[in-house]
Amino acid sequence: MSHRVLAFALALVASATLAIPVFAHTGHEVGAYVLEIGWLHEPAFVGQPNAVQVTVTTHADGKPVLDLGAEDLAVVVSTAGADSPSLSFEPAFDAEELEGSLGEYDAALVPTAPGDYTFHITGTVHGTAVDLTVASGDETFDQVVSSSDLEFPAKMPTLTEVGTRLDRIDARIEALQSADPGANGDALQVAQDAANAAQVAQSAADSANRNAQLGFLVGAIGIVLALWTRRGIKRS
Repeated sequence: MSHRVLAFALALVASATLAIPVFAHTGHEVGAYVLEIGWLHEPAFVGQPNAVQVTVTTHADGKPVLDLGAEDLAVVVSTAGADSPSLSFEPAFDAEELEGSLGEYDAALVPTAPGDYTFHITGTVHGTAVDLTVASGDETFDQVVSSSDLEFPAKMPTLTEVGTRLDRIDARIEALQSADPGANGDALQVAQDAANAAQVAQSAADSANRNAQLGFLVGAIGIVLALWTRRGIKRS
């Protein structure tokens, strides 16, 4: 009986261990400190709010560093040859009440393209210089992946698709500027294209619970429509 109880207990421990989520981070020693670097949310999905996460602890005893300011560390995020502006870190905890993820600092970011990302973190920790460049990979942190397979019931258009529709509208507006004011057929086509683009972008915004990026795109379409309307009034 004792063997059966022991086996059952071990099975419970094993199942509990498997249920614990594993986050891909990479640790780096910098002087007397250790910096663990990765995404705040993993997997990291395109178009979803995320952040570069850095947890700072002392190397000797693993105590969290709680007093870094906004000017102490910064990160530049790179992907596909493009660099972000320098992003500052904010603490993810309450240093006075000692609540939250002690020692964790986050730099907010919304990745808009899938693929490999690189974090270049610079600054100081209590006077110790920090200059770390870490790229996504099997032993560091996750790539950014598309969320299209998870979208239900309707799939959102990508930013590229919405941008292509806006480009088509801009091209037709430019054509109307140099065309006969009586070209009603072209004007109607522009209006139809604008309405279609607005409908697609609005559908995407609804599906993403008014995601901030797609909200921006809807606003951009509204500006295009307003511009075209003013030009139509001037022509008439």
